[in-house]
Amino acid sequence: MEYWYVALKQQSKADILLSLFLSIFLIKGVVNVLLTTPLWVVNTRLKLQGAKFRNEDIVPTNYKGIIDAFHQIIRDEGILALWNGTFPSLLLVFNPAIQFMFYEGLKRQLLKKRMKLSSLDVFIIGAVAKAIATTVTYPMQTVQSILRFGRHRLNPENRTLGSLRNILYLLHQRVRRFGIMGLYKGLEAKLLQTVLTAALMFLVYEKLTAATFTVMGLKSAHKH
Repeated sequence: MEYWYVALKQQSKADILLSLFLSIFLIKGVVNVLLTTPLWVVNTRLKLQGAKFRNEDIVPTNYKGIIDAFHQIIRDEGILALWNGTFPSLLLVFNPAIQFMFYEGLKRQLLKKRMKLSSLDVFIIGAVAKAIATTVTYPMQTVQSILRFGRHRLNPENRTLGSLRNILYLLHQRVRRFGIMGLYKGLEAKLLQTVLTAALMFLVYEKLTAATFTVMGLKSAHKH
């Protein structure tokens, strides 16, 4: 009886810790998006400058450097153009929330079948959770990149970059031109980039959580 009391008490503290962690992560994500989007916009345009596009809707750029890129964007498109792609970027802030939701769900399902999780279990479910979150949100990352590039001839009925209507318009255009898989071009590379990192992060998270409870004088309900 005492074991289950300690386990429930620990789980309650774990939920509080997770909620706090997610809240801080979301706030940090929103602030990060608002502060760094101009840099990402310029970075994206400079990287793609000189590239040949088969898409006739894309207008080529000619920037001499970072300062010139900022100057031309503000002069030709207005200062708000530096925040192109902000709306999908803000939606992508929820990517960690999605991965934590699936991670906790998978973890609790496994704990119904066994008393504890091994480090390998944590690593695998962390990788699976991140893969699901990345796959779900990847179409929005595709739109984010297009809007950051900003040289796309948008829906003539609504020229506001990053508006919900244009996000839906770009998604529709991509599906119409490339099929549903056009929303997932480059997904393999993205998964390779993020899944391993996320799996290791969850492993470290569980180890730190267990260490925290030990310091607080609570026995771990499941050891890794």
